[in-house]
Amino acid sequence: MRVLGVDPGLTRCGVGVVEGIAGRPLTMVGVGVVRTPVDADLGHRLVAIEQGIEAWLDEHRPEYVAVERVFSQHNVRTVMGTAQASAVAMLCAARRGIPVALHTPSEVKAAVTGTGRADKAQVGAMVTRLLRLDAPPKPADAADALALAICHIWRAPAHNRLQQAVALHAAKATKGRPA
Repeated sequence: MRVLGVDPGLTRCGVGVVEGIAGRPLTMVGVGVVRTPVDADLGHRLVAIEQGIEAWLDEHRPEYVAVERVFSQHNVRTVMGTAQASAVAMLCAARRGIPVALHTPSEVKAAVTGTGRADKAQVGAMVTRLLRLDAPPKPADAADALALAICHIWRAPAHNRLQQAVALHAAKATKGRPA
């Protein structure tokens, strides 16, 4: 399974591609950051993020895209920018028919470090260890993108089984109903 992780942000949008399957060693395929100028208008920044994400999708051809779920913060402006960058990443994937999964920050931290309260340094250290890298990816947005991809690879099998069970239950429930 090849997953593009996206840590959305208007100034720095972390991107990272990880390949592997749950229970086996994982491989980092690529990592980076899509940057936009702080002084550019919002529309141009979103186009730059779209172009950056599209380039990563073209180059790495992921089977899934994992995006950090936007959560409420006190700074509404930061939340709005993060949500807009997140939407761009989801749109790029959906346009190509690539399934998108959203993972909360605490879910990603728990998957990678064992605790949902881990700090950025702990996440970076575990990403480095899990992917057998020489040093933590910089900036932290890049490490977070890899952590998202790792989380998805590890959680996707259980999530897929749950979705199949729900679909099977729904099919059985509607089977006996009159049309």
